[in-house]
Amino acid sequence: MREPTFLILTALADAPRHGYGILHEVSQLSGGRVSLLTGTLYTALDRLSAEGLVEQDREEIVDGRARRYYRLTGAGLTALTAETARLRELTAAAEDRLRLAHRPRTA
Repeated sequence: MREPTFLILTALADAPRHGYGILHEVSQLSGGRVSLLTGTLYTALDRLSAEGLVEQDREEIVDGRARRYYRLTGAGLTALTAETARLRELTAAAEDRLRLAHRPRTA
């Protein structure tokens, strides 16, 4: 799973959000390192929707414009959970290697 996809799914894990809310959460989650363009976000949401990972939650009109909210599906939650476990395993492996790299060498 690519990082932007992971961050979008993570942004939706705790509550449905509209596009701007997702963009803001992705930026917050990444410490400002990932800043998605609006077109990129909606292309990703269309793809994730086609894959059954997200779905439209509701739509409301704010200042005359439609605001569409998205939420994770059960499959989206499962995918995010699996990817989180995979990343955790990779992080543990890297930490083990780093501990070995910093261990004093004996002669």
